[in-house]
Amino acid sequence: MNLDFTPEDEAFRAEVAGWLAANLVGEFEQLKFRGGPGDEDAFPEERKAWERRLGEAGWIGLGWPEAHGGRNLPLVRQMIFNEEYARAGGPGRAGHIGETLVAPTLIALGTDAQKTRFLPDIRSGTEYWCQGYSEPNAGSDLANVATKARLEGGKWVLNGQKVWTSLAHEADWAFVIARSEPGSVGREGLVYLLVPMDQPGVTVRPIVQMTGSSEFNEVYFDEAVTDAENIVGAPGDGWKVAMATLSFERGASTLGQQMQFRNELAMIIDVANRNGAGRNPAIRQRIAKAWAQLAIMRMNALRTLGDSTATTLGREGYISKIYWATWHRNLGELAMDVLGEDAERWEADPVTSRLQKLFLFSRADTIYAGTNQIQRNIIAERALGMPREAREKTSG
Repeated sequence: MNLDFTPEDEAFRAEVAGWLAANLVGEFEQLKFRGGPGDEDAFPEERKAWERRLGEAGWIGLGWPEAHGGRNLPLVRQMIFNEEYARAGGPGRAGHIGETLVAPTLIALGTDAQKTRFLPDIRSGTEYWCQGYSEPNAGSDLANVATKARLEGGKWVLNGQKVWTSLAHEADWAFVIARSEPGSVGREGLVYLLVPMDQPGVTVRPIVQMTGSSEFNEVYFDEAVTDAENIVGAPGDGWKVAMATLSFERGASTLGQQMQFRNELAMIIDVANRNGAGRNPAIRQRIAKAWAQLAIMRMNALRTLGDSTATTLGREGYISKIYWATWHRNLGELAMDVLGEDAERWEADPVTSRLQKLFLFSRADTIYAGTNQIQRNIIAERALGMPREAREKTSG
């Protein structure tokens, strides 16, 4: 793991910082530090306009091969972009699901026709995606999905329900895991489909969170359709393709996430210095511990990002989710303790409001995308090679 940056890397960092300083102004000034988990419903149309600005300037698809319209930049440059983006207060990316999950999956496993159809609109920031994985009985246990798909008259026909679908109300397309082989169970008999959201057979219902926002949704498929060629891989390959998509989640954007965490920690430290909470030795110790653990998180992310094109996750990558989720949940609790009585005031100033949202939303961090309990099972079974936990089989 090399943590040194070359003069060329530093020049690239200056280029990114300069472009952001010149463009996060005017109509985009209000977007600084807005959007992202817990704040995804902020300025949706303005953030799509910002996404198009990024696309016009060539900042989307930095790591994609040039043959697919990307810049083929090395991992360290992608990391620098994401760090500077977060440092500048760049808004939560409206197109991050398309850029960081769908596009790498299509580049690795999609057909030439799929790459031609979908990659340009992701790169230009004009088409948006959501992820159709979780279901009422298949959240952390993805292999338990029950949504059904059948091939009929040249189209895939879908019936079922997805839940906790981030940004489904803003998405043009969804990538969906469904069961195409009747009677199959677990990881067998699954398909990975690309499904248009704007059609009569798709219903999106927002889920109101305790933060007051609604970035998650229930999505119902009732005889929804997609063309037969909108399958990634072959029938039965759904689990393999789904795992490949998840492996790309550990990409360079994880470094950007950690820069956002650093911004939040800096905000807490600033409040602690202003309201006197920082004079409390116990608070100071917790702040120092949070800082040290964040530095460890970055080091582990850097060693995980050795091969950005790999479609399987290295052993060291299995600890990432449980580590950052637990750290972030604890950070929310630290924020409330630093705020003291102000934490309970509903009509709060912007900084207090942001820290309140941090606390409320981070309660979900250790649940969504695989609970901590599931993450421990994954570490035990896949990273350490221990025997699989006994599970009840459920037919699809």
